[in-house]
Amino acid sequence: ENKQPTKLAIGVEGGFSTDDDKYETITKNSIVVLENKSNAIVTEVPYDEEAKTKLPEAVVKSAESIIHHVGLAVQQDLTAWQDDEEIPVTKYYQNLPFVDNGVKISPDPKTWKCEKQGDTENLWLNLSDGFIGGGRKNWDGSGGSNGALDHFKETGEKYPLVVKLGTITSEGSTVHADCFSYAKDEDGPVKIPNLAELLAKRGIQVAGLQKTEKSTAELEVELNATYAFDAITESGSKLVSVTGPGLQGLVNLGNSCYCNSVVQALCALPEVANRYGTEANGNVRQHKFFQDVNPSAAPNNVLVQTSKLASALTSGAYAIPQDELDKEGPTDPKHRLAPRMFKHLIGKDHVDFRTAQQQDAAQFLQYLLEQIDRAEARYDRNMSPTSYIFSFESQARIVCSADQKIKYKDTAAETMWSLRVPMEKAVVLPGPEEPEQKKQKQEDGEEKQIPTVTFAQCVESWSAETALDDYRWPHLHNAVHPAMQKTRFKNFPRYLWIQIQRYELGPDWQPVKLEVNLDIPESIDLSAYKASGPQEGEDLVPDEPVGGPPGASGGAQQPEISEMALQTLMEMGFTMNGCKRALLAVGGSDTEAAMNWIFEHNMDPDFNDPLPDPGASAPAAASGLGSGVDDAVVMSLVESLGCFTIDQVRAALKETKGAADRAADWLFSHMDDLDSAIANLEGGNEGNDGQTGGPKVPLEDGDGKYSMVGMVSHIGKNTGSGHYVAHVKHDGKWVIFNDEKVALSENPPMQHAYLYLFQRTDTIGSPNPEY
Repeated sequence: ENKQPTKLAIGVEGGFSTDDDKYETITKNSIVVLENKSNAIVTEVPYDEEAKTKLPEAVVKSAESIIHHVGLAVQQDLTAWQDDEEIPVTKYYQNLPFVDNGVKISPDPKTWKCEKQGDTENLWLNLSDGFIGGGRKNWDGSGGSNGALDHFKETGEKYPLVVKLGTITSEGSTVHADCFSYAKDEDGPVKIPNLAELLAKRGIQVAGLQKTEKSTAELEVELNATYAFDAITESGSKLVSVTGPGLQGLVNLGNSCYCNSVVQALCALPEVANRYGTEANGNVRQHKFFQDVNPSAAPNNVLVQTSKLASALTSGAYAIPQDELDKEGPTDPKHRLAPRMFKHLIGKDHVDFRTAQQQDAAQFLQYLLEQIDRAEARYDRNMSPTSYIFSFESQARIVCSADQKIKYKDTAAETMWSLRVPMEKAVVLPGPEEPEQKKQKQEDGEEKQIPTVTFAQCVESWSAETALDDYRWPHLHNAVHPAMQKTRFKNFPRYLWIQIQRYELGPDWQPVKLEVNLDIPESIDLSAYKASGPQEGEDLVPDEPVGGPPGASGGAQQPEISEMALQTLMEMGFTMNGCKRALLAVGGSDTEAAMNWIFEHNMDPDFNDPLPDPGASAPAAASGLGSGVDDAVVMSLVESLGCFTIDQVRAALKETKGAADRAADWLFSHMDDLDSAIANLEGGNEGNDGQTGGPKVPLEDGDGKYSMVGMVSHIGKNTGSGHYVAHVKHDGKWVIFNDEKVALSENPPMQHAYLYLFQRTDTIGSPNPEY
């Protein structure tokens, strides 16, 4: 019997059903004797109450321990979830402003309409001034006209409380209704103790009222039950299911589609499949990363868990048989692959990924590659890191406005190319709407026109010349002058992950999804964006001294310090060592520039330390030498984050190969025991020359022509909610991986993807043999 859900819950009474609810499980246990080599069953004895009295005690104890073992599937059972958070009482009900404007609400629902757009459904009454407005839009673009919320903002955010008309009922002296607070510090459903009194002021007598509208909770349940995700999941098409090696779905553990989608895209690549998977119909019990691993250590071994999952996906061992693909009823549990141990291990030390909440797939991909790189380095320092097949460096060409000298600066290696969407160039294109595009309605009932931006425009925005304000130039005694910068690729990796920044922070600091289509071809040529390096005839900025930051000793001769300038600075109350550092940084005699340097660096931990003798080597820890980390980035992060030391930030940057955003994420995700995490890094990276993956290995490079081989799409209001789906090229055909559902794709959502995966065309059919 199919019952409609009545509450926003999964796997509980009244909630959404899971596959486990579709069948009854009957468990029978047996003691079996297996043949040593073939694992064939030699004999089988039913294990029941009678058998317990006849079998040896050691066998009974062993069997009981297996039966009652609480595995990870039980420990992390995420299917039984319910949104049962207690609705709070609003703090605004006692002193809520009331506008005595004579507005009375008619008891006839036919007269109710949004005073902004004219809507007659999903209407909310403002309890302060009697304004009736449409409800909020849902996360998929449906819902109300937003009139009530717009009115709250237009009236100076003074009248925060609203009630949904049609949901008001009374039971004796108790009034039930769908109430909401738009106040920024509440912004959610609330209880209003004096609701009856406030309604009476608008002529609404609650006695005998009956509910005629669905509550917000009921609408949200309905939305989750009927929403088809048609823009991404191709639900409007008759998809043909496929099965076999590389075509295995993954169970959604509860908001784990971001993990499933990333894993499917990675395991479709031959290098990842060769290193961590197995051949088609191969033995999933044997793998080089399984050897010499103690069973008790396997759950916490990244290489073991990655290989176990990848082997299950690539072998086809758990794939649904072809003749059972279209079979009615639930999937046989033996064909359901749940990546519990993998997800638990990868996310257990991360503040976000260890939760059961939806997360950003792009962030997870980068974090996963870092975890794998670190595990590979511990396994074999000479192993090429998996991230290298995605890694690229950029080169910035910076022109000083003061003397037109040119500086070339290489960035740390990255594994994802993040592109801004230039909405200022978006245009609405004529023509029929694509079949997979989700219908979006405006308040007047007409289809909303979604503008389009081309991929070329996104690349042009990234590559365009940009202005740098307040850039410090060491060759001009650390003077600050504006500069112009252009960025280009230093190398083209084998595979290129491209992230389209479809989300931006709105005025209220909440993520807002950009409603835009991306016109992106399946083949792209980035050759024109290859860095050329210094050219003949260019006037280059002189190389900085080999001593690291100003004040550190090195191979270059230090400038002579002016005694008069030193005395002037010391009279201002600064220490001699600090003043000497400042003067050395600005050429030795410029008092004003030295003062500016002091104001910027007087909180440095070594500001008052004695300067090293000229000719002596500065300690690597103090100068950043040997760490491969830009000290300017270190200081910038220390100042912007405000809660980490220089050494902690430097360690995080070293771990993330200089990427500031990922370093910040790493620091916050390890705050519970940061010192231990850094100690583990130092132990794991010892002798690695500052590189997680072992010795420095040249990054791959080629001609810059790429072909699309995968994409990860997202639907929802932001990357922390909604749903993720992967599309992967398999034997020349697009295949959709929607958790457990695997099918041939009819209309890949090229325009809507969040992450695109491209392969350099000169590598197609030629996997890297190092993997």
